[in-house]
Amino acid sequence: MASHHPRHSRHHRDDASDRDPFPSATHARKDLQLCRQVADTLHLALGDCGDDVLRDLHVVRVVPAPDASQLLVIVGSAPGEVPPSPTDVLTRLHARTPWLRAAVTHAITRKRAPALLFEYLATVPGGAVAGGAVAGGTPPGHGEEAGR
Repeated sequence: MASHHPRHSRHHRDDASDRDPFPSATHARKDLQLCRQVADTLHLALGDCGDDVLRDLHVVRVVPAPDASQLLVIVGSAPGEVPPSPTDVLTRLHARTPWLRAAVTHAITRKRAPALLFEYLATVPGGAVAGGAVAGGTPPGHGEEAGR
């Protein structure tokens, strides 16, 4: 007599979609939770970093870029003050990236800490956004840098 066990059926699929009816919703929720944790951690770390320029920045938003293995951290200057130059901010962030990533690693429970990319939005007096740039694993001007 033939076995009717589901594993022996030619129509049975044994993949992640069988175990989780909403895998993309679960991943999206976890990614958003990770982004909030990273934003909170970086906000505290920037405040404690000992660099006057970085200490005055605030974390505007953290988003997966393109997924949770790499995060885009959007930072902004305090409104009402003359903003530092994007090159200066991104150079300082690049120099502190290993330290900032270590702070993230300590704060989250993941096998691997995500890589961090930074985008800087300078807020000029009056509250308008002056522009921004993205920096990641290489210093500004030496790799993938794009205006936004």
